[in-house]
Amino acid sequence: MLDHHFQKNEKKAHTYFQALVQQLEDPQFTATLKADLQDYQEKKKSSFWNYDNIAIKEDQQFLQQLAKKGMLNDYLHRSISYIYLRDLGRDISSDKVQQRIAAVTEDVRTYLQHHSNQEWFSLAKLYRLAEKESLEATFFWLIEKLKHVSSLIPEGLDKVHAQRKLIKIIAGVLMHEIEELQEETSQQVRTMRLDKAVRIGYCYGLTYPFIDDLLDAPILSNQEQGQFASLIRHTLRTGEIIPFTAWDGDNCEIVEPIYRELTNAFRYLENNQSPDNLDNFYQHAYLFFHAQEIDRNKRLDNPDYTNEELYIPLILKSSSSRMIVRSFQTFSANDQVEEHMFYYGIYNQLADDLADIDQDMSMGSVTPYTYFIKYRDKRPDLINPFAMYWSVISYLIHHVYQNDEKTREIILDRVTNGLKRLRKRLGKQQYRELLQTFSISPSFISFLEKMVERTKNVAFFDKLLRDKMVATIDQQDKEKVKFQRTLESARHAINQFLTIEPKEQHAIIDAANYSLQGDGKRLRPIMTWVMATEGFGLAGKDVIPLLKAIEYMHTASLIFDDLPSQDNAPIRRGRPTVHEKYSSAVAELTALWMTQKAVQEQTKLRRYDADKILDLIAYSTQLTQDMCQGQFMDLEAKGKQLSIEELTELSLYKTGIGFEAALMMPAIVAGAKHEVIESIKQFTHHAGIAFQIKDDLLDLEGDSTVLGKQAGIDRQNNSSTFVTVLGEKQAKKEMWKHYCDAVEALEKFPDNTAFFKQLMHYIVQRQK
Repeated sequence: MLDHHFQKNEKKAHTYFQALVQQLEDPQFTATLKADLQDYQEKKKSSFWNYDNIAIKEDQQFLQQLAKKGMLNDYLHRSISYIYLRDLGRDISSDKVQQRIAAVTEDVRTYLQHHSNQEWFSLAKLYRLAEKESLEATFFWLIEKLKHVSSLIPEGLDKVHAQRKLIKIIAGVLMHEIEELQEETSQQVRTMRLDKAVRIGYCYGLTYPFIDDLLDAPILSNQEQGQFASLIRHTLRTGEIIPFTAWDGDNCEIVEPIYRELTNAFRYLENNQSPDNLDNFYQHAYLFFHAQEIDRNKRLDNPDYTNEELYIPLILKSSSSRMIVRSFQTFSANDQVEEHMFYYGIYNQLADDLADIDQDMSMGSVTPYTYFIKYRDKRPDLINPFAMYWSVISYLIHHVYQNDEKTREIILDRVTNGLKRLRKRLGKQQYRELLQTFSISPSFISFLEKMVERTKNVAFFDKLLRDKMVATIDQQDKEKVKFQRTLESARHAINQFLTIEPKEQHAIIDAANYSLQGDGKRLRPIMTWVMATEGFGLAGKDVIPLLKAIEYMHTASLIFDDLPSQDNAPIRRGRPTVHEKYSSAVAELTALWMTQKAVQEQTKLRRYDADKILDLIAYSTQLTQDMCQGQFMDLEAKGKQLSIEELTELSLYKTGIGFEAALMMPAIVAGAKHEVIESIKQFTHHAGIAFQIKDDLLDLEGDSTVLGKQAGIDRQNNSSTFVTVLGEKQAKKEMWKHYCDAVEALEKFPDNTAFFKQLMHYIVQRQK
């Protein structure tokens, strides 16, 4: 059955290939191309303002300039039209599709205007979108899955590319599903279908990093590649998954967890499709895998590949990769969609291969371009791939889309944009040399160079989005690394000066040092350090007393919290609590002593204005009173069922004020403006609640060894928590709401908010 389907599509691809070759052999081919391009160029001349030249600037500035010039709608309409043409296979000349494009364009324009000064790609934005569609549970699932995938991608694979591709596939499946939803669809059904689309997109998207990229990369040995490909092939041909038992090779630790995740993904796809859809999935997936495998096994040192061997697998894999998405769901009858996808696929593949030509050459990969460069002098029969590229374009314009003017303009805009981007990346000299290498005719290449130079306004929003996504993922990875290094280095530095040197030996100082020497995160003094030095530009050595004061106050609160009269906790920071090590009386006195030691440290800030230090001491002493109030509230709440409002107030006293102090105290010393003070209060309010909810979730699901304290102690003490009041699912929603609010509050922070964005990621994703 699968072999029959492959042969049927191979025959169709061969017919398409022959039609493309016949066009190339037509003496009027270049004349027809020129006529199309000249007509296209004439219609583009009506614009007096060229926004291509600023498309490489900051995205927000670029879009704002478009809006001011009244050209944003045109720019977005072209971009959305192309997505409907390429990704959804729609006939963009139809009135119905044009209405839909106009509606989506307006939605995107409105969204961009409301978020003009904000990040486009962030967890906060993603959660807000999920929240709007009642997809919070889907969001939680996807975040965990993306973290898991990132942990499985081996060294040698491009993690940024893998994440971008996976997100793109999920977005593609979602787009297809959204287009099939009817206006009268209930929210419940809509949520269910969109949830399924996200999960299907994830499961299908895994094939790119875990099959294609892994088999293309020099990570597995040739023997291991063969084994892995055999496992995948068997599953697609039979529907049966071979257990991963005997692996012959050195990379079992890499392959086994990847194969396990692929197995789970395959089973989800298998269990969530109708029998007809499942058959279509097997057929298209096998077609794509087999065509890809044929291409992958080509070697650049083989001089004997025919033109058919170079192009037909390209047609098959580029078309089937898009039709796999359509096999997942039941779509309304529209035979033209799959036809459009079949014929359009090779354009994308040839465009991508042209853009990646230098990388493919360096890796020795076989593409029509690299093969032509290597053997063009010895093989006059080889088809010029750049000529084939233009033959595909001509075939799409005249035969697939029947000379529709709108479609022709969109296609040629995309072609021109791709060549402009290639010229910018390679530089004019190398770009010109490349065109000469693939010259169809000197006159056509000369005409093409001039047209690309002169044609204006062909930038595309999806390109901007892609570039922005890659840059954002890369930047976030760098910020995460920097954040982790900051935590480690600052924690190490802070630990060096926390120990209290006694003038004479006594139990309280021993107990204080014991409490400080545990495996503490030092999160609050680190926050103080970053805000003081990077936010307000204070000298690091001058604020050491402030860091001590923050940690002494925080540690005192933990000692109070652990007391038998409070939580009766046996373990803190991986060691017996102070009252377990010494006694309850010593613990109480130690905590009280440390609050006063914190005040004493603040008096050592002699380099700063005395009035500000008095304000600081007044603030911190009020903080101690609030801390005591919080402990009393916690004590009174034991055994009681609290409302969400009461629980929120309690968490603000228990956690929020500590976070606020960590940032407010350096702000007071620095004499921060009122609006900065307010943004700090807003940020720490939401960050503190998010932190407390995560603590409650970890108490439910965490490991005592990892946590460094006893898990399940809230249940043991019959304490009200966000989990007991709201339930686990709703508590996670509440945590992410506060996460989003905290991130949004950072917009009014002093410069360099990257640390605090990463801090919020850490708070909601930490394991202890």
